[in-house]
Amino acid sequence: MNHVLRGLAANPALPPESVDRLIAVADEDVAARLSEREDLTRVQVLALAARIEGSAARLAERGLVTAGDVDPVAQPIAALDLLAQGLGRSAWAPLFTADPDAERREKLAACPNLPRDVAETLAADPDIRVVAELALWATPDMAARLAGHPHAEVRRAVADNENTPPAVLSALATGEGLPPVRQCLVCDREATPYIHDPHCQRLDCDLPSDAACDGSHESTVYQMHLRALWNPATPAEAVVGFAEHPSMLSRRPLAVRPDLPAVVYERLADSPEPGVRAALAENPAIHHELIRVLAADPFPDVRRDLARNPRVPLDVLTQLAGTTRIGPTLLPRIAAATRDEIEDLATSANPAVRMLVAERRDLPPEVRDALAADPDAKVVRSVAPHPGLSEACLRAMVERHGVRVMARVARNPDASPELLEELTAHRPPVRKALREIAAHRHATAPALLVCLSDHKARPLAAAHPALPPQVIAELLADEDWQVVEAAAANPSLPPTVMSTLLP
Repeated sequence: MNHVLRGLAANPALPPESVDRLIAVADEDVAARLSEREDLTRVQVLALAARIEGSAARLAERGLVTAGDVDPVAQPIAALDLLAQGLGRSAWAPLFTADPDAERREKLAACPNLPRDVAETLAADPDIRVVAELALWATPDMAARLAGHPHAEVRRAVADNENTPPAVLSALATGEGLPPVRQCLVCDREATPYIHDPHCQRLDCDLPSDAACDGSHESTVYQMHLRALWNPATPAEAVVGFAEHPSMLSRRPLAVRPDLPAVVYERLADSPEPGVRAALAENPAIHHELIRVLAADPFPDVRRDLARNPRVPLDVLTQLAGTTRIGPTLLPRIAAATRDEIEDLATSANPAVRMLVAERRDLPPEVRDALAADPDAKVVRSVAPHPGLSEACLRAMVERHGVRVMARVARNPDASPELLEELTAHRPPVRKALREIAAHRHATAPALLVCLSDHKARPLAAAHPALPPQVIAELLADEDWQVVEAAAANPSLPPTVMSTLLP
């Protein structure tokens, strides 16, 4: 992989003639970057699509390539990419149904709006992977037909398909009402009974680690049931019976569903596994009484996920802030809080609650400024990136709380060039602050040169247009490929240097 060329391909200042030269030598990685450019001419678009077929998909998505630009015989990959996006011509589809490459037929099977005769042909394909791919995206009538397919892999795909009729999904979830499965990928390849070694060393083996078949095709059939349970189109009445299933994997899909009776959620709250209770805690469909029960859960992960529930009452959220380490994140309930609620929370005696409010970026100025003057560093750290804070306020934060808030102050979009330079001068360096400064629009050349000393800030600084051109050119020989790509993509790289880098 040529990281210099990859970077140049993304450089917005690359001259048109250099873009032409780069297209002429592009590989797939470089073409992927070129296909995102905003300045491609019509001639360059067609040249890029002709050189690397795979780039046609992104160019078509952007409206730069149309079906009229693609020859499906000469450019089969490009044609399939356009079909997959619904931008190809239906007349192309039959050309691929007999393609000797099964991967191409499999890709065709995933395309939308296939002609009926094409879908019928794919449904009878000798490669079960093609049929399974068709089942995953099939229309309701085709999905219903494939639900009775003798191969478990096909039924598993049908169970994943949200177009599958609800009655069929119910049958797949419960295993009732369908003819017995006769094959699976395991018994297709191995003598049964067979249990796959989870530490299998065979290089040609692609069976899942839990693959097993004793003639009942148990591992794939089990996965089929799980896919149906996770499918939101499966009727609620078909899944409620799994609320007391012995397997956590069968109960967890129910915990996230929004359409189950309250009594089912109550049963799930008694699950011994914290993972099930945590998934339930975040579900906005649970009632307030159950929310209060889960707020007292002994496992912090359950309480933390409950804090993310958009319907959690503010008094419960306040309680959670005092018992659970939630961290600096904007919670849905805080994001939806009214002005009166925000003003009330911002004066809470608990600094953890004030910190949660401080994560909002649309606070009334008086609330924002009060939180900026908070005596608790974690509150100040949360509000520090809020736009609108004055230079004096940002400096006061650093003066009062020092390194504990510097990185978040450096993230503030209104931080001045002078303040950013002062933050880079701190000794020892505050690494997190350097990483914020390296990406800041107000960063100056002196500040960026300091940022180059940190290995995580270095690629960000290498991409910053305020970095001196000579330094950018020197970074093209850096040991870190991320730095090399960033420097090559820097618009301040002199065009003469860009030209010398091209073959």
